[in-house]
Amino acid sequence: MSEIGTLVAQPRERVGKGSSRAARRAGLVPAVIYGLGKPPVSITLPFNIVSNELKKGRLAGHLINLEVDGKVERVIPRDIQVDVVMDFPIHIDFLRLSKDSKIEVDVPVHFLNEEASPGLKRGGVLNIVHHEIPLICSAESIPETIEIDLTGLDIGDAIHIDDIKLPEGTSLATTERDFTVATIAVPSAGVEDAEVVAEGEGE
Repeated sequence: MSEIGTLVAQPRERVGKGSSRAARRAGLVPAVIYGLGKPPVSITLPFNIVSNELKKGRLAGHLINLEVDGKVERVIPRDIQVDVVMDFPIHIDFLRLSKDSKIEVDVPVHFLNEEASPGLKRGGVLNIVHHEIPLICSAESIPETIEIDLTGLDIGDAIHIDDIKLPEGTSLATTERDFTVATIAVPSAGVEDAEVVAEGEGE
């Protein structure tokens, strides 16, 4: 699991909507650290740094070292609120972690070898039902992705969760069993029409 280096945060003495708005006007993102039976701590982080890490995909689901008043806390973002119009971060909840912590995370699915799928080569469509898989794992070994090999899959084939080898030390965080992750669907109407035209021209 990749990590961001240490992010330096500032303690926030005042809390509430007014304090949060004032922080945002000052170019800061309000946040809170909680968990491990300790009192929650309100903080702020530089907006530019948080926004850049979020755009790079290096914030959600990643372990982070937060330094507050010289003390470093090991955390993971549990809720990142974004502005619904401008799509920038406006508040973050960080969960404290210990080395023995077990957490639930949504791990993105990554598909390999699309060029080796007969179904996709014939114009079929990769229909992704689950873009992420909920897993329970150690805080120190959160998988980056779950890789699925599409080699040999034809139109009509389906990939179920039981077909996938989960990363070592992880388990499903859902009671739903053998659910469909993706299918190779029939070609779109446009592709089918093109094939009919091509066949007609051949005749």
